[in-house]
Amino acid sequence: MKHKSGQRERDSDHDSRGGGHPPSHTGTYPAEPRQVGLARAALAGWLGGCPQTEEAILIASEWPTNSVLYSASRHGGAFTLRAEVCQDRLRIEVEDAGGPWYAGLRDDGRPHGFDVVTAIAGTGNWDIDGDDRGRIAWARFGR
Repeated sequence: MKHKSGQRERDSDHDSRGGGHPPSHTGTYPAEPRQVGLARAALAGWLGGCPQTEEAILIASEWPTNSVLYSASRHGGAFTLRAEVCQDRLRIEVEDAGGPWYAGLRDDGRPHGFDVVTAIAGTGNWDIDGDDRGRIAWARFGR
């Protein structure tokens, strides 16, 4: 389904959890700052009362923001937010057009996005895959 704001959303039509709730959600959004809030709201609505909703929403704020500000998607592209629930696990991911990667420690004494993601998801429960042609940042919660 395409909304007036330009994003596309799709929920799978197969429900393994019961209660009429599809096990996966995908939304593709123009890489514009206002779209981050729309992506976050769509994910929150889809997750409903899932135990990890708040954590997923925080990460779903960080990664689309990075896509909009730093990835090649910011030049008229898009980012895609996906979520999948499988029994007692939740996985979320954001895919963008990649671009140059500037890794390195910041020594300004405050936490930054990846520090927040590590605090929320835990070490080993998130990563970023890809290269300058496209990246997927993902996190998992639960078992």
